[in-house]
Amino acid sequence: MRLIVLTSIAMLAFAANSVLCRLALKETSIDAASFTSVRILSGAIVLWLLITYQNRSIDRSILSKGSWLSALALFIYAAGFSFSYISLSTGTGALLLFGTVQISMIGYGIYRGENYNLTQKLGSLVASIGLVALLLPGISAPPLVGSLLMILAGIAWGIYSLRGKGSVNPSADTAGNFLRAIPLCILLSAVTLSDASLDITGFYYALLSGGFASGLGYAIWYAVLPAIKSTTAATVQLSVPVIAAFAGVIFLTETLDLRLTLAAIAILGGIFLVLTNNKKAE
Repeated sequence: MRLIVLTSIAMLAFAANSVLCRLALKETSIDAASFTSVRILSGAIVLWLLITYQNRSIDRSILSKGSWLSALALFIYAAGFSFSYISLSTGTGALLLFGTVQISMIGYGIYRGENYNLTQKLGSLVASIGLVALLLPGISAPPLVGSLLMILAGIAWGIYSLRGKGSVNPSADTAGNFLRAIPLCILLSAVTLSDASLDITGFYYALLSGGFASGLGYAIWYAVLPAIKSTTAATVQLSVPVIAAFAGVIFLTETLDLRLTLAAIAILGGIFLVLTNNKKAE
């Protein structure tokens, strides 16, 4: 029961990132660059405090954890995520992000020569077709620029995830990567200074996104991962776009149109086929 509760909290936290970002950029006047900076900074602080609490002492070695390449991938993900939600609905953004992350990681596996059976290859094809179909021109197609930014964010997060698979201390490395990403966020805010707009409510949304949905969410997820199979961990994340889409309907009065629904079925269904047919899972 404890494992189920913690896993559920982690999935809710991941979905909350989409909801909080969309709320901030739609309902308040905060700009995307400021949201990104506050999110990364608050996430870094919360992760550092958690590690300090776990170690019962101030951990200065965290400054040497992680890497600049992973921090760059984290920054590109966070910035692309924020700027895309200026125009994308909550559910569409979450679906594009999650679909791109999974498809890019599956594609990398195929490139590396990992064995995929016919069902897995079919699932990968169906998911890719669903992603393309969602972006095809039409009256209900999501904004192209926002969609491309979210796809870029998904690819960056896929790279970040692949680089983190071999980490022996993922919490510390994540905290280090968040800290390293702060100068990149400052640079982004400086470049977009003319468009800067701080809003107290938007600021609180960014704090919640960074401190709770990112910092605590990642910490809880890393605590759960050792206790579940890799395929279970990947499959359970299929719930995130669904949670985000329904949260968008509840909190932002967004609608679920036919294109998004069919694309979601194709993308998530295809990925499900790939994950559940992985015979190499632990």
